[in-house]
Amino acid sequence: MRKFNIRKVLDGLTAGSSSASQQQQQQQQQHPPGAREPEIQETLQSEHFQLCKTVRHGFPYQPSALAFDPVQKILAVGTQTGALRLFGRPGVECYCQHDSGAAVIQLQFLTNEGALVSALADDTLHLWNLRQKRPAILHSLKFCRERVTFCHLPFQSKWLYVGTERGNIHIVNVESFTLSGYVIMWNKAIELSSKSHPGPVVHISDNPMDEGKLLIGFESGTVVLWDLKSKKADYRYTYDEAIHSVAWHHEGKQFICSHSDGTLTIWNVRSPTKPVQTITPHGKQLKDGKKPEPCKPILKVEFKTTRSGEPFIILSGGLSYDTVGRRPCLTVMHGKSTAVLEMDYSIVDFLTLCETPYPNDFQEPYAVVVLLEKDLVLIDLAQNGYPIFENPYPLSLHESPVTCCEYFADCPVDLIPALYSVGVRQKRQGYSKKEWPINGGNWGLGAQSYPEIIITGHADGSVKFWDASAITLQVLYKLKTSKVFEKSRTKDDRANTDIVDEDPYAIQIISWCPESRMLCIAGVSAHVIIYRFSKQEMTTEVIPMLEVRLLYEINDVETPEGEQPPLLSTPVGSSNPQSLPPQSHPSTSSSSSDGLRDNVPCLKVKNSPLKQSPGYQTELVIQLVWVGGEPPQQITSLALNSSYGLVVFGNCNGIAMVDYLQKAVLLNLGTVELYGSNDPYRREPRSPRKSRQPSGAGLCDITEGTVVPEDRCKSPTSAKMSRKLSLPTDLKPDLDMKDNSFSRSRSSSVTSIDKESREAISALHFCETFTRKTDSSPSPCLWVGTTLGTVLVITLNLPPGAEQRLLQPVIVSPSGTILRLKGAVLRMAFLDATGCLMPPAYEPWKEHNVPEEKDEKEKLKKRRPVSVSPSSSQEISENQYAVICSEKQAKVISLPTQNCAYKQNITETSFVLRGDVVALSNSICLACFCANGHIMTFSLPSLRPLLDVYYLPLTNMRIARTFCFTNNGQALYLVSPTEIQRLTYSQETCENLQEMLGELFTPVETPEAPNRGFFKGLFGGGAQSLDREELFGESSSGKASRSLAQHIPGPGGIEGVKGAASGVVGELARARLALDERGQKLSDLEERTAAMLSSADSFSKHAHEMMLKYKDKKWYQF
Repeated sequence: MRKFNIRKVLDGLTAGSSSASQQQQQQQQQHPPGAREPEIQETLQSEHFQLCKTVRHGFPYQPSALAFDPVQKILAVGTQTGALRLFGRPGVECYCQHDSGAAVIQLQFLTNEGALVSALADDTLHLWNLRQKRPAILHSLKFCRERVTFCHLPFQSKWLYVGTERGNIHIVNVESFTLSGYVIMWNKAIELSSKSHPGPVVHISDNPMDEGKLLIGFESGTVVLWDLKSKKADYRYTYDEAIHSVAWHHEGKQFICSHSDGTLTIWNVRSPTKPVQTITPHGKQLKDGKKPEPCKPILKVEFKTTRSGEPFIILSGGLSYDTVGRRPCLTVMHGKSTAVLEMDYSIVDFLTLCETPYPNDFQEPYAVVVLLEKDLVLIDLAQNGYPIFENPYPLSLHESPVTCCEYFADCPVDLIPALYSVGVRQKRQGYSKKEWPINGGNWGLGAQSYPEIIITGHADGSVKFWDASAITLQVLYKLKTSKVFEKSRTKDDRANTDIVDEDPYAIQIISWCPESRMLCIAGVSAHVIIYRFSKQEMTTEVIPMLEVRLLYEINDVETPEGEQPPLLSTPVGSSNPQSLPPQSHPSTSSSSSDGLRDNVPCLKVKNSPLKQSPGYQTELVIQLVWVGGEPPQQITSLALNSSYGLVVFGNCNGIAMVDYLQKAVLLNLGTVELYGSNDPYRREPRSPRKSRQPSGAGLCDITEGTVVPEDRCKSPTSAKMSRKLSLPTDLKPDLDMKDNSFSRSRSSSVTSIDKESREAISALHFCETFTRKTDSSPSPCLWVGTTLGTVLVITLNLPPGAEQRLLQPVIVSPSGTILRLKGAVLRMAFLDATGCLMPPAYEPWKEHNVPEEKDEKEKLKKRRPVSVSPSSSQEISENQYAVICSEKQAKVISLPTQNCAYKQNITETSFVLRGDVVALSNSICLACFCANGHIMTFSLPSLRPLLDVYYLPLTNMRIARTFCFTNNGQALYLVSPTEIQRLTYSQETCENLQEMLGELFTPVETPEAPNRGFFKGLFGGGAQSLDREELFGESSSGKASRSLAQHIPGPGGIEGVKGAASGVVGELARARLALDERGQKLSDLEERTAAMLSSADSFSKHAHEMMLKYKDKKWYQF
């Protein structure tokens, strides 16, 4: 994983985009003098590129509000950052964002209307149109003088009640989003004798049986039943404790309140003096009839009735104060039974899902949806024990924090079924047997048919594989990499060798070969694990392991260049590291007596047999060890090649290569050693005896390398500064001393300036190409990129296939080829003479654990690994191109001549965070994401700029760590700790996106209203309706004060729909909006016509009166 310098990041942030465009004009392709490169026809043009967000997956970050449409079966979640997430059936999801970014405090669906009202913390109300694939705001209303605290929209009403902090209630027409002149003032609602203000409005609801009666709950504990027609309070109910929520019984004769002391009070509507019943669900009942001890506040209560049986009372909170450390609970009271359901996170809100949308009918609750701080849980109320439903949405992304991501589009087609088949066995048991009840909306018609896989690495060492095809996301398989290590029991035990205080198994880098299914991960404790995919279960008696000393170390053994350096590793399976003679390590021998840690890995591999389930199975564990009190440095780059059977990794000390078939270390070199005699930097040797002292002379910005025979090279600057900083680590006493005073100084990443400034290995790429200028044919090799912009080539001499591959050693040696770029090298790729991408060779996947017949074994031995590199059969005259992208520039190098064919300075003032060579529209390009927020693409091989869009500045390291591009114009990054944002830079995908998105709104009949029954109809029982239009309309209540609220038309009007919607629903939405607009125009016309009629009428009246007056007079009498 790349290490980022925070100063560098800040510099990158402040850098604008102007320089990028200037420098592109100045430095287009730069052809070196001399031989011209053969022209390659490039098909990609600027019109093939367009940038847009596609979908957002994962759990809504910092949720704050919840709503459900019981007819459309759509769930809405609002967040503290003004985001809105809508969920229908699995695969139907939508993300919208309020521009202000203010927290969503409440959401209200216009049931079965395809619309939603959101109330925000900045006192704005917004009406969202959900009848289009990308919902948009139709209207907004900004309250200027009062703060909004609670909203209520009765079922099938267009009048929204809005309660405020001042205790007043305003009424909004949701069709026009204008205020009614009807206002319920707090001082009219409460008793005149009351001297104090009742506090903000915390609840509003109308009596289920009488829409003309409004129940208003004030925070202080006062509840008022307001008669809307007579404009006065019918009853006032007072209680000493503050109110958090109120809920009606469906018959409208009783309601229940939840209070801040953990009590519930049930009131008869006609008995305001005292509650009928007071319950403390979690209070200890004391003897002598004393009141129970107060409990924590009950934040919400719901009262739901059933035809057959007792009503449900469901509440959150209310636990007693002595339950310290107890998890948050949802309590379900049903008759005499009380179930306390513990939750993993604190409860934000909950809703009971009922069979009917009508509040005046038996509710028949069937499920409770609970929105937690970091999860969404759905409880089945109909089954005994209240089991939860299995959540079909990809909300478990952040189960453990995501530490890295990789994205693979256009994978082999058999991969997703293979991963699914092993992952399906990992499913938990005990879920509800019913179907997921949130099942509204319809899937889009996906035009994309290629498989896509996202792999996420997590802080607990788990790796998850996700099916990301056609803009959906579904977990396929989860691998726990920590299973191979012993779990440390105590803190003392753990502090022994850990270099991180928390999450010692966290994944930093993932290297995956989709064709061979080989997987390799690098973890934060300087460990690498190689996995092989198998569909068979197996038990590994001894976990194969290697330990590697990769540190700036002095060896007495002279290592001639080109030969294998001494293997400082442990033989397979041995538990004790190979002990080396102390005299060969003068730097450690003098201090080993001081108890400095040496030759110990950070984690302990299990020594008991390991049962490995079908899926990814451990092939080899490699660990870097402590050397002379110095902890191993974290791995910065990693690559695996299944055809060669090799894995290579590097850090700020050097590079190590391992043959995972023979389980042997092939290469263990310091970065400086890679240069051999061609080192371009003046690195001063350092005396081993003075290694612990700050050294003086000279200032240069170079890095420290590793293991140079006999002379230790180190940048004087870094030596001088780092030794002071890393002193606590160097002098850390042995654990027997039980002195942990220095434990906090150890760091999970490179803390000292010494390590920051070393030359780290930043990119690795296996390939089959020309290693030297004189080469006449390509051969297997490894290209190594460093943080100082150097590219070095290591040649690989592989033994022939079959048994020889397992018997003869692989010989590796630096080739002497060195290339230079500005900035750390990020990515390397190779093109053939026609400009086509040459992927590294791979071994096709084959089941490893099945005993084969002898003949088949022979066939297997004779088979050479598949090399997809077309170069091996080409004529000598055919050349290749190396594409190298660094933090600052990209170069295309012609091979074998090593001439720079093309060069492009990507950015001067910022730096590239991620660069990928990707396939798009039957061609390839280089895609880059810069710290200043620009996404750029360049043609290959000529590096013509094709796209440069300012998208998103680097605001945190999470984006830098997780941003990645893949084929077919896809990209993603972790937009919040719990969510992945996917985007596309392909014009074609942008155009098809509308079709691929799901429909949120589907035409559904509203259920029939409950039957009032013969006697109720006869004697006037049942629900009383109210003509709200007559009551709240302008004709009776007048206009509201203009200064109270400001109406803002939204972008989602007819124009917004024209651009956004398509398909039948779009047509419906357009028609509806057009009708609305036409209706408005018609009503205006009607008003004008009415005015003209009345003026004509009065004119004719006057004319008639005049005629009567002067009827009998002669003309001369006027």
